[in-house]
Amino acid sequence: MIEIFFISFVVALTGALSPGPVLTFTIYRSLKSKKGYLAGLFISLGHATLEFALIVALLLGASIFFQDPFVLSIIGIVGSILLIIFGIFVIKDVYSNPIDSNLKETNENDVKGFKGNSFLGGIIVSLSNPYWTLWWAVIGLSLMITYKISFQEPFSLILFYLGHELGDLAWFWPISIFVYFGGKSLNVKFYKWILVFCGIFMIGFGIYLGFNLIFNPL
Repeated sequence: MIEIFFISFVVALTGALSPGPVLTFTIYRSLKSKKGYLAGLFISLGHATLEFALIVALLLGASIFFQDPFVLSIIGIVGSILLIIFGIFVIKDVYSNPIDSNLKETNENDVKGFKGNSFLGGIIVSLSNPYWTLWWAVIGLSLMITYKISFQEPFSLILFYLGHELGDLAWFWPISIFVYFGGKSLNVKFYKWILVFCGIFMIGFGIYLGFNLIFNPL
């Protein structure tokens, strides 16, 4: 059971660490809010609220439309392939795109769309991110299939959900505290190594999931 929590946590953390609109919004709200040190917490809670609704919807959809084990296996394999692809892209971006380490330079022009309440922003910014939608439609669903997450196994479902949300919280809240209390820049070299590790983990875990579904079909 603890494996479900650990895998869910690490996979979510690797996604959260990658630069994206939620990270940008977190930095912006940390700088602009009166209690900016709580921005990451409320953004993560909004994000978690949206993902709770999505997980329920995915489970209902899976129970209605994906009863065929072959279809579920195909979804799982596609998800593992996308994990590998995303991992490769993360590593590629580290070496091809410069990382802006100056957090204090984030401004309204960097935040596209919603700029208000942190909790609502956690929902709206996540929902407007096509990467997030694709991740859950394929990778998230494939993880749920692989680890047999369902309403019939409530403890596994809770562990999966809590692991995923704590993975997001473990990055976004410390970032907001760091920025609010005067942190100006990240250690780019260290951050790059973390991203490379995340990319390698995604590739390795994607390969593991793929082989597991091939040799241990549902």
